[in-house]
Amino acid sequence: MGFNFKKITEKIKNLKNTKSEHELDYTALPEHIGFIMDGNGRWAARRGLPRSAGHKAGAEALRRITEFCDKIGIKIITVYAFSTENWKRPQKEVKALMGLLSQYLGDAERELAGKNIVIKVIGDITTLSQKIQQQVIETERLTQNNTGLLLNIAINYGGRDEIIHAVKQIAKEVQADRIAVEDIDDQLMSQHMYTRGIKDPDLIIRPSGELRLSNFLLWQSAYSEFWFAKIYWPDFNSQHLLAAISDYQKRTRRFGGI
Repeated sequence: MGFNFKKITEKIKNLKNTKSEHELDYTALPEHIGFIMDGNGRWAARRGLPRSAGHKAGAEALRRITEFCDKIGIKIITVYAFSTENWKRPQKEVKALMGLLSQYLGDAERELAGKNIVIKVIGDITTLSQKIQQQVIETERLTQNNTGLLLNIAINYGGRDEIIHAVKQIAKEVQADRIAVEDIDDQLMSQHMYTRGIKDPDLIIRPSGELRLSNFLLWQSAYSEFWFAKIYWPDFNSQHLLAAISDYQKRTRRFGGI
C-alpha cells in the first residue's frame, strides 16, 4: 500500500480549518440564534437547477441545523422561512415555496417532534392557505408539551409589519382604557410582538454574502451580535455554526454600557 502524502497533507489542512465543537465554552452558548436562510436560489442557479431545488436543499439544511443546535444545547432558534416581501417573487416560485412549507410542517410533526423539539410559527398566518394554517395549528399542538429546543419558523413575517401590528394592538388597549399612554414602554412593546415571552436573539447568522437584516426581527435584534458568511444556506453546516458561535464567544456584549 503506497503512502499518499498529498491526501494526508490535505486532511491535516482541513482539520486546522475546522472548529471542533469541543473547543466551545458550553457555559457561554448563545441561548437564542436567529437564522436568515439566504442563498437557496443562487445555490440552485450555480448547479443549473430550478430555484425550487434550492429551496428544497435549504429545507434539508434547516433540519440538520435544528437537530445539531438541539444536540449542543442551544435553547431557541428562529428561522426566516418566508417574508412579507417574498410574495413579490414569481407566482411559480411562491407556489413551490408554499408547497415546501406545507411539506416541512407535515414532516416536522413526525420527525422533529419525535426529537422533543417545540415548534412555533411567528408571522401573520391569516393570509396563508387553510391547509397551511391548519398544519401550523396541528404542529404547534403536537409539540407544545415537548421540552427540547424551541424552533420558531417565521412565515409571512416582516419586522416592520410586526411592529405595526404591536402598535395597533396597544392603541386598541389605550382606546379601551385598559392601559394609559404613559404605560407604553419597551417591555409592553415586547409583550405585543410575535415573539412575546421569548428571549431576544443573542446571535443572528446570515449566510450568502449579504450584509443586512432584510426586515428580520428588527425590534428584537437591538443588541444582537451578527455573523455573516459567503456561504449559501443549503451548504451551511454544523462546522459553520460552530465557527459562528466561536466568534460570538470572543466578543464582549456591553448592551450600551461601558
